[in-house]
Amino acid sequence: MNGKKDIDPASEDLREDDEDVSLPELDLTTDQPEGTLAAGRAAIARAVKHAPSAPGVYRMFDGKGDVLYVGKAKNIKKRVMNYARPTAYDARIARMIAATVTMEFVTTKTETEALLLEANLIKRLRPRFNVLLRDDKSFPYILITSDHWAPQILKHRGARTRPGHYYGPFANAGAVNRTINALQRAFLLRSCSDSFFESRTRPCLLYQIKRCSAPCTREIDFSGYTELVREANEFLSGHSQSVQKELAQAMDQSSDALDFEHAAIFRDRLAALSAIQSHQGINPRSLEEADVFAVHQDGGYTCIQVFFFRTGQNWGNRAYFPKADRAFEPGEVLSAFIAQFYDDKPPPRLVLVSHEFEERELLADALTTKAGRKVEVSVPQRGERKELVAHALANAREALARKLADASSQQRLLNAMTETFGLSRAPRRIEVYDNSHIAGTNAVGAMVVAGPEGFRKNQYRKFNIRSADLTPGDDYAMMREVLQRRFKRLLTENPRPLLDDAAAAVLTGEMPEADEQPWPDLVLIDGGQGQLKAATDTLTEMGVTDVPLVSIAKGMDREAGRETFFMAGKSPFKLPPRDPLLYFVERLRDEAHRFAIGSHRARRKKDIREAGLQEIPGIGPTRKRALLRHFGTVKAIERASLPDLANVPGINAETARKIYEFFHEGGAR
Repeated sequence: MNGKKDIDPASEDLREDDEDVSLPELDLTTDQPEGTLAAGRAAIARAVKHAPSAPGVYRMFDGKGDVLYVGKAKNIKKRVMNYARPTAYDARIARMIAATVTMEFVTTKTETEALLLEANLIKRLRPRFNVLLRDDKSFPYILITSDHWAPQILKHRGARTRPGHYYGPFANAGAVNRTINALQRAFLLRSCSDSFFESRTRPCLLYQIKRCSAPCTREIDFSGYTELVREANEFLSGHSQSVQKELAQAMDQSSDALDFEHAAIFRDRLAALSAIQSHQGINPRSLEEADVFAVHQDGGYTCIQVFFFRTGQNWGNRAYFPKADRAFEPGEVLSAFIAQFYDDKPPPRLVLVSHEFEERELLADALTTKAGRKVEVSVPQRGERKELVAHALANAREALARKLADASSQQRLLNAMTETFGLSRAPRRIEVYDNSHIAGTNAVGAMVVAGPEGFRKNQYRKFNIRSADLTPGDDYAMMREVLQRRFKRLLTENPRPLLDDAAAAVLTGEMPEADEQPWPDLVLIDGGQGQLKAATDTLTEMGVTDVPLVSIAKGMDREAGRETFFMAGKSPFKLPPRDPLLYFVERLRDEAHRFAIGSHRARRKKDIREAGLQEIPGIGPTRKRALLRHFGTVKAIERASLPDLANVPGINAETARKIYEFFHEGGAR
């Protein structure tokens, strides 16, 4: 959603609430030159004839059928009329109107519903002229289950289908993991799966290091464990002071009774709780539940810092860098961002923002409707809330400064890559390919993508090798298959523009953003001269001859820093050992290698679950039965530690090592 009027607000006759809704004097014929401002205004004027005079959402489409912009209005007809009037537009709006060929409208009962629908459509369709929220992964929660007599504490993402108490959201998985580790030391709750729990005959390592009370082997009775669960829920519900007071009293009582062993246990639990609160930083006294949003703009970039406060505790923060045109003011970006942010999340009772924006009350009504309870959106002016927003704003400023520094460094590396590899321009999309397999089995190809803003993980792709006639371990054939599938799809879905057209698009500013550009400016391949020839021949057969290809051969003894680069028509060459570009290319290659191996292991483990344990060297039917009898499931065997595996009857230390390495650091290349 966009609080901006989309037209010059100084022109009073262009506002949405005008009474005069007559069409301007325009040539509505279709013989206007396509892609011009006049043609776009004419297309919009034709669409206005069918626009409803009601609240709702409108979409603007280009000639390819792609959505250019999604907007909402209290009166669709009046709002859309503004785009058809012959008046001055800023550059962004002018480009959008010129590209518009047709429009669609959806009515809603209220403007509030229109705002919610608009945010949903923007997130789903990702129109290039809207403010776009990037990196919108689901937030992790802490879950204390309630479907077992000994509740489990674990990290949770996604739908809340399992019975239990959910606490969050936390800013990232690291914050959750740190908190769970500290909670385990403070409350000694188990984190193992139910199958692992049921198969235990003696306490695991977590009991030995005082991070679990071992209810699995009845080292603690039911009532004792229930009390630990109650204390953990109380702490996470915001009653941390009362829990700490209870533990301190119990420690004093044990000490007075000369039971120093139990007093030390309570002391360690208190220390663990203190560690949780120290990691949380600011813990407001007057806020029970709130999210804090602060926006800062600089250098054409926007950073929005989000802090999460629940139960009076700071549960972390995260920086976002939404895609937004330079013409957007901070409040406009913030308004659009928050609407999309809560599209798939429950909002808290209070949302604090750093900047005022036009539709703040409307946004509060929309969030109230979504949550089913009152939600306040406020710009604090004084007191602790103002300090929290100022703190978030300082973090946004620092995060954007780091982003700009990284972008500058990244651009220097891309410029160096342009010069070294003889590219026509600095690459905006780099695709790196690698394969992973064990003796040809479970072969997987992987593609990672990088650009001016670093790795773009939402663009990563894996390819399960399908060729039935492929010789096991034939890396050349695997690379051919991966490239054929990748570029066949590109040619089908995004035909390669002519070089002249691409150059013209760059000059006119119509070149798609880096994260929208589907064709690579450079392809890197892990391998030597043979891989390069296989890749070149594959692309040439498909008619793709203008994508630069570079293969990277590892140095002697596979030592980093001694890589040799191969390009068609050039002699093999190396980069100086301490060249920053060499480190950059190594990072790209290593990321592709990591992703390929991870995909291979995931596929291999799936096959193992389906086929049993026969693929592990040294595991026959007898040892397989012994492992399953001891652990219950193959998944529990995957999670087992080396000492636990060695304690299974019939499994010696060497076999235990093979099992452990197979599931963890097995020999995938």
